[in-house]
Amino acid sequence: MTRPQQGRTHRLTRPSIAIAAAVAVTAGVVAAAPDAKTAEPTPKLSLIAASTSVTLDSWKDDPGVYLDLGTYLTSENGAFELKVTRKSYKDPVVATQVLRNGKKTTTKALPAGLVKDFSGLPGFAQVSVTDAAGKTVLKQTEAFCPNNASGRIRPDAPAQSKYPQSCPVNPFTLGSVWGVENGWASNTYAGYYAKPVQLAAGTYTAKISVTKKYRDLFGIANKPQTVKVTVRERSWEEEEGSGSAPRSAAPQSAKSAAGTQGHAGHAGHGGHEGHQQAADAPAASAHAAHGAPARPEAPAGRTTGATPTFNVGHGPYPPAPPALPWALKKESLQRQAFSAAKVGDRPGQTDGSRQAPGAKPNAKRPTGKATVPDVPKPDLRSLPAYGITVSDGYEDVPGKDYLAFSANVWNAGPAKLVVDGFRSPGKELMDAYQYFYDAKGKQVGYTPTGTMEWDPRPGHEHWHFTDFASYRLLKADKKESVRSGKEAFCLANTDAVDYTVKNANWHPGNTDLSTACGQENSISVREVLDIGSGDTYTQDLPGQSFDITGLPNGTYYIQVLANPENRLKETNHKNNSALRKVVLGGKKGARTVKVPAHELVNAN
Repeated sequence: MTRPQQGRTHRLTRPSIAIAAAVAVTAGVVAAAPDAKTAEPTPKLSLIAASTSVTLDSWKDDPGVYLDLGTYLTSENGAFELKVTRKSYKDPVVATQVLRNGKKTTTKALPAGLVKDFSGLPGFAQVSVTDAAGKTVLKQTEAFCPNNASGRIRPDAPAQSKYPQSCPVNPFTLGSVWGVENGWASNTYAGYYAKPVQLAAGTYTAKISVTKKYRDLFGIANKPQTVKVTVRERSWEEEEGSGSAPRSAAPQSAKSAAGTQGHAGHAGHGGHEGHQQAADAPAASAHAAHGAPARPEAPAGRTTGATPTFNVGHGPYPPAPPALPWALKKESLQRQAFSAAKVGDRPGQTDGSRQAPGAKPNAKRPTGKATVPDVPKPDLRSLPAYGITVSDGYEDVPGKDYLAFSANVWNAGPAKLVVDGFRSPGKELMDAYQYFYDAKGKQVGYTPTGTMEWDPRPGHEHWHFTDFASYRLLKADKKESVRSGKEAFCLANTDAVDYTVKNANWHPGNTDLSTACGQENSISVREVLDIGSGDTYTQDLPGQSFDITGLPNGTYYIQVLANPENRLKETNHKNNSALRKVVLGGKKGARTVKVPAHELVNAN
């Protein structure tokens, strides 16, 4: 099966915790707290280096060096904030800088065409690497996601960054907010968006600077940073054989990530729909995407400024990782595996009682008369399908062809979708209820809305809310041809689809199955789809992907339909359907699919 290229889960070795301390020390010298009377109305941005030297690893098992050089963009005299939107898929992405001065807010449009998608500022950092003889061996530019917040650079800075914790990579994102909080530093390294470079073991000098167009645009001083780089070659097998505990995460190539994690499906939030994660795959984490590589978290008690609630897609793209301290990720994974083994769970799963803050289910089934009050309600919308491929299914069914795809249903608000399931003793199904809240967040009503069912299959093992969405393959005349068997879902806020809508929550809970979907003996479950966020499922399995074995070649449409039975109460039922055109070709056993661009979005 062909899959979109994915960034592997990083196993990057950093100069340990000293980096975190170096950020604070270095930045503390560069930027003291500004005097409120003399502060400029625009933020002062500076490029700093956390350390004068770093050690990076190139693994024999999977050669390549990730150039996390420990450089950061700091923001003083106010937060650095950008609003990035597109009116529709027929319109280009536009970016605007938001300037706040007390209660006054002004905006400044960035040059047209500067930002082309939602993954960050392209060509922001210039990196040049020379070897010990002074020969330039690498020169490249890198994109910068301001949301890679790493932490505070001075003690009086806000304790938490108000900005989202990653830049969206869903090709059908509609709006995003990027920012570096006042008094914070954001890692300029591109993270999952970056590709490894080939550098032999040895010593190098790296020079990092902000490119001229951004220096001129944002008033950043031209002060390049120089970092000494030591590249050492290591072998994971040798490390394990020696009994040592490497600081970096297990090496895993993009190919192997797709083969294990990408197929992990919904295993402990290893991805919606798929196979069980291998027990010896340390990259499984509670925040693995629904069909995307796992993302390790920082260990408990250690803060990076970026909390674990990243907006993680259920496939096929991973989010940007937290910027600091990546050297601790291996330790985090080992702790997760140990904890999972103790409670008898699969890595990445929790015991069902550990609910995300603010996402605890109601303790009791609602009483009194069911009512649907006149208060704000969610607005469920579908995104066009993407990640579209042809395969023979994970079971390699002889002579069968399947059309696999990713689908997202999101909530445009202005209220979040809250559904609780309650179980009667001895019953197999939970009764589901949708809850409604007033402007102050007080629960003011509820209504029955179907059921929840326990899915016992390996890779699932959680509660699904029925009839949340349906997927259909339509003929050229847009009449139904094939229907997916997938119609039950565990809701999770996996993708930041549009954080510019009213009441959008930039820090949603329930970002993964371990916080949302309960376990077999749960008495109640709460599932939430927050405002501005969507839930992506990767439809790869036979019965959920479309069986196209007997279909003639030609034009079809993948339909993603939210709330198909209109059981959920929402503000608008007319925007629940999205179509994506596909053209089937080839022969039985070797079918092909062409995916034309959807207006300006050219992503399969």
